Amino acid sequence: MNELLIIGHPELMAERQLWLAALSRERRLSEKTVVAYERDTRQFLHFLTGHLSGPVRLSDIHALRPGDLRGFLAARRKEGAGARTLGRGLAGLRSFLRHLEKKGLANAAGAAAVRSPKQPKSLPKPLTDKDALTVVTHEAQLAEEPWIASRNAAVLTLLYGCGLRISEALDLTPSDFAGTPTALRIHGKGGKTRVVPLIAAAAEAVRAYEKLCPYHLVDDGPLFRGAKGGKLQAAIVQREMQRLRGALGLPDTATPHALRHSFATHLLTGGGDLRTIQELLGHASLSTTQVYTGVDSARLLEIYDRAHPRA
Repeated sequence: MNELLIIGHPELMAERQLWLAALSRERRLSEKTVVAYERDTRQFLHFLTGHLSGPVRLSDIHALRPGDLRGFLAARRKEGAGARTLGRGLAGLRSFLRHLEKKGLANAAGAAAVRSPKQPKSLPKPLTDKDALTVVTHEAQLAEEPWIASRNAAVLTLLYGCGLRISEALDLTPSDFAGTPTALRIHGKGGKTRVVPLIAAAAEAVRAYEKLCPYHLVDDGPLFRGAKGGKLQAAIVQREMQRLRGALGLPDTATPHALRHSFATHLLTGGGDLRTIQELLGHASLSTTQVYTGVDSARLLEIYDRAHPRA
């Protein structure tokens, strides 16, 4: 007998199929997410059949209590599922229940009352010094148009050399580089402004791009332009970095944002203090910056062993 018929009555499984189709067609979730949600809801129905001694009905879903969901999460945890897996599974169940609730077939309040498992903090994955320096060079860029290759190098150099977010780099204007600036005034998250040093390599990369750019760069307009002259979009930078990963044999974790992480990590391993790095990154709290202390412990221990008199 079909596995799906064993765990759920046809009416319930038909609604589940409609929900999965809507995830792809209307909400445009990625194929991997839809596959994961399908698996998570299937596992939940398997769990319920153990309590009901038979296929799950729509009425059973309507009668769900928060305890049922907590029991499922506890069972998955015993099987070895981590916090991220459990959090995603709960998100999928909530989405399915909201789909049924819109049709008057279930009540999603119980799922909303269940707290998501606390997620572990993700440590940044910086590039090595060598890889970071390679990525930001003009020679490494894959664009055929020289001005676009120069543009990409300039943007990536700002991410690594100044610790900028992509949005912060793309919001820069030609006036920010008027004269011979030694620092940049960055407007970051939450409308907060910070000042970051402008290293010579970053300034030179921007100058090289400005000389080659075929578009007229207005002082208060966007500095970095797309192929058709509009403001450069973050997705373009991310796509170029993806191409570089393939060409240079870098891991999937080598993203534009990883260059910002690399900026902080390399400063830390070079002797920089967390408070200064916090200011340069524009973090509101030092605790946010402290995540970088665990990024490269092996290298920190190596430096300690080599430099500390008691090592």
